[in-house]
Amino acid sequence: MSSTDGRGGTGTVDCDRPVFGSAARVFTECAVAPLRIATAAVTGWTDYFSAYLSPAGSHPLGPDTALRVADDVLAWWQLRTTRQRPQWAHPAPVVRQWPLARLRDYSTGETPENPENPENPGQVPTLVLPPQAGHDSCIVDFAPGQSQLLTLREAGLHRLYCLDWAGATEQTADCACEDYLALLADTVELLGGRVNLVGDCQGGWLAVIYAALHPEQVNTLTIAGAPVDCHAGGSTIQDWTGLFGKAGRLGGPGPMAPYEAMVALGGGVQQGANQLLGFKLLEPAAEWQRELALLGHIRDPEYVARHVEFTNWFEWVQDIPGAFYLWIVEHLFQNNELAEGTLTISGRRVELGRIDCPLFLIAGRADHITPPEQVWALAERVGTPAGAVHRELVDAGHLGLFMGREPLREHWAPIMGRVRELSGG
Repeated sequence: MSSTDGRGGTGTVDCDRPVFGSAARVFTECAVAPLRIATAAVTGWTDYFSAYLSPAGSHPLGPDTALRVADDVLAWWQLRTTRQRPQWAHPAPVVRQWPLARLRDYSTGETPENPENPENPGQVPTLVLPPQAGHDSCIVDFAPGQSQLLTLREAGLHRLYCLDWAGATEQTADCACEDYLALLADTVELLGGRVNLVGDCQGGWLAVIYAALHPEQVNTLTIAGAPVDCHAGGSTIQDWTGLFGKAGRLGGPGPMAPYEAMVALGGGVQQGANQLLGFKLLEPAAEWQRELALLGHIRDPEYVARHVEFTNWFEWVQDIPGAFYLWIVEHLFQNNELAEGTLTISGRRVELGRIDCPLFLIAGRADHITPPEQVWALAERVGTPAGAVHRELVDAGHLGLFMGREPLREHWAPIMGRVRELSGG
C-alpha cells in the first residue's frame, strides 16, 4: 500500500504497524464502552429523579411513584423506537431532478440578471453539496437557527442552490463517481457555467475533484470536514478501514473483500443500515449516552423535541450505489489517490494544482471522522495563492461543524460573507 508522507510524497508503508495501532485503539474504545454506558445510566437516572423531585416537577415520592416512573420509562422507550422521515426546515422548490439527486432552489430572487449589462449578469450562484453517507441531505437545513443554507442566504448569497442526494435504487446501483461528476457538470451548466462550490464531508471531496477537473467553472471553493488526505491525522475511520483491509488480506481475496461482500449482500447497494451501524461502531457508547441523557430529561419538552429531531435524521437511512461506495473505499480511503496525485477519472488525472480559486477550509477541532489535517492537506496541493487560502478551525465535532448554532453564527456567516464579496452582483 502506498501513502502520502504529509508533504505530497509517496512512499511504501509497513501495513502491519498501523494496523496494530488501529486494532489497539478500536479494542480500547470497545473495552471502555460499558463503563461509559454505565456512567451515562447513573447520570441519566440521577437527572431524572432530580427533575422528578424538583419543585417544578411537583411529584414527591409516594404510593404512585412507581406508576409515574413506569409511564415515563414507557414514553422514553416509545421515543427511542419511533422514527419519522426527517424534513427540510425551510421551503425550497425542487427545480430539477435526476435519478441520483434533486436540485433545491434556496434563492431569494433579490439579485436578478441585468439584461442591460450582459457583462454583469448578477451574482455568481452558490451550489451546496451536502454529505452523502447513508443519511438524508437535509442536515444542511436541519432546523431554524441550525440551517447552513439559511446562514449562507443571510450572508448575502441570494442565488443559492443545494443538491439533495437520492437513495440508491436497483437502477442506480451501478452508478460510479463519473456519474456524480456528470450530474454536477449538468447542474453547473444549468446555473450558468460558473459557481461557488460549498461541500460538506463527502460532498467536499466531490467538489474538490470537480474543481480540479473544471477549474474555470469554480469561482470559490469551500469545504468543511472533507477528507482530502485520508491518511493524515488519526481518525476512527482510518482504524476500521485498516482492520477491514487486514482481514481481507488475511482471508485471501484482498483488502476490498469485506466491502464487496457487504455490497453483494445488499443486492448491489451499500445499505444505509450498514452505514449507520458503521457510524455507531466508531463511537460504541455514544448512542446509549444520548438515549440515557434523554431519559434524564424526559420531562423537558424542548429537550425531547431536539432529541427526536436529531434522532429522526440520524436513524433514517438511505442506500448508496454499490459501485460508488466501493470506488470511494478503494481509491480514497485505502489508496489515498486524491492526496497522492494518482487519481484518474475517465482517463484524466485529477491534478489538485489546477485549482486556483479562493479557497476556504473549515475543520472541526473535535472531529473524530475527518480530523483537521485531512482538510488542511488541500492547501498544500492547490495552485491558489497562499493569501487566498483561508483556514477556519471550529470548536465542534463532525456534525456540529455543519449544523451547530455557534459554528454557523461565528464561523460560517463571516466566511460566506467573504464568498459574497467575491461573487459580484
